[in-house]
Amino acid sequence: MKSIACISIFIFCLCLTLKSQASDTLVFKGQASGWVNLNPTIGMPVCAGVKYIPTLNYKIELPKNRLLDFEASANFSGNAGFHQFDSVNSDASIKPYRLWSRYSTSQFELRIGLQKINFGSAAMLRPLMWFDQLDPRDPLQITNGVWAVLGRYYFLNNANIWLWGLYGNKETKTWELAKTTHRTPEFGGRMQVPLLKGDAAFSCHFRQADTRLLSDSITGSENTPEQRIGLDGKWDVGPGIWFESAWIHKSINSGMATNQEIFTVGTDYTFSIGNGLNAVFEHMVYGYGEEAFDFNERLSFSGLSISYPFNISNQLSAVFYHDWTNNTFYNFVNWKHQFSKLDLYFMAYWNPEDYRMPLQNTKNVITAGKGIQIMIVFNH
Repeated sequence: MKSIACISIFIFCLCLTLKSQASDTLVFKGQASGWVNLNPTIGMPVCAGVKYIPTLNYKIELPKNRLLDFEASANFSGNAGFHQFDSVNSDASIKPYRLWSRYSTSQFELRIGLQKINFGSAAMLRPLMWFDQLDPRDPLQITNGVWAVLGRYYFLNNANIWLWGLYGNKETKTWELAKTTHRTPEFGGRMQVPLLKGDAAFSCHFRQADTRLLSDSITGSENTPEQRIGLDGKWDVGPGIWFESAWIHKSINSGMATNQEIFTVGTDYTFSIGNGLNAVFEHMVYGYGEEAFDFNERLSFSGLSISYPFNISNQLSAVFYHDWTNNTFYNFVNWKHQFSKLDLYFMAYWNPEDYRMPLQNTKNVITAGKGIQIMIVFNH
């Protein structure tokens, strides 16, 4: 992680030395937000928090449509939980949010540092959510970045190829059941090509996983090779239709975590009702076990997202999930009112207290059970 950060800073210093050779732009912006959550079904029924993400962008436009740019941002956050106002739990943190440098042309880009990497066709239930944690219900669309080097090349027929390498990411990422072995690199790539009236893509990723703490029934290994293969495609045939799939395989027996198979199909359509009612539906099957593709152990989830703009300032949206395996529902409704630089959100949710969303970090989940949340967001 430190080595990637040092390279990013070096590239930024190089950008400064080239300042006299081309036009440059320095932009500072930020997003401040505050929220209050009321939920009588959790230990801290009243929770409140604040978050501020300042972002600095520096761009140098070079001849022949070339660009050098740099982004640095931090995540300042604090929150507190109250129980009958006789006990308080609070927490605050300052973390780097983005720190990357990039060189790009009209068809190529190379980006290095702490960055967001996301891809795939699905919108809500995403087998290819390998490096981000984006939640369609989150108004801020906050996600941690990864320390990585990413190269992308775009062909003239809209095909594109990605290559990446990751290093120094200590926490488990989405769909990972074990941490990456300390001080080992990860690498992978993606190829997307036009197909009929849409696109299809193949993705792969390789890493060493530390599986020693996965299960009491197996010994595990500090260096367990793990391979991921993903296929996805999306087409416009009137309604949009897509599929997204991933197979995660560990080369050393890791018990029930040896194989993970995830498959999602989805569709969306905008109905000619008023200002346009948009609906998105997806269904996902998630299997796991010692044997690949036996699906003896599996979860099935369906997701439905609906949004309707009343006018330029007011929008109503809702997201519903159904856990078919446990026969439970996750319900979320959001009304947004937009000012010039201020957004106001009123949110309500009705979820199981035993929170089992497969894409979520279930630690300290404040949206388990029934509650409401009010959020105000200021962008400058």
